[in-house]
Amino acid sequence: MIRDRGRIKWTAMMLPEHVKMLRDWAKEDLWESPKELDEQQLEEFNEKVQVAKAMNRKVTIQYYVGHHYKTINGNIRSFDTLQNDIQVINEEGDVHSIPLAAITAIEYME
Repeated sequence: MIRDRGRIKWTAMMLPEHVKMLRDWAKEDLWESPKELDEQQLEEFNEKVQVAKAMNRKVTIQYYVGHHYKTINGNIRSFDTLQNDIQVINEEGDVHSIPLAAITAIEYME
């Protein structure tokens, strides 16, 4: 029976720089591309943020950071247009600052 070890057998003949480049290339394959938002979606986000802050409603915010999408649940603490960010308090009481340009979705929690 042939026991093929795949990439492992070739790494002994490769320079460490090449092995690192192959590992980095494999990581880049897992990256997600950012979504493009139109003006209508941005207006909808603005309205949801204003309502959630005024009525103290919990929201789920999906945002793009570091080539991946992340989600946070909590209440909106402040909405700063000068610094272009939203501060959200999650269930544990931690405050997270999210740039407005990184936000891809906002939904109310039930």
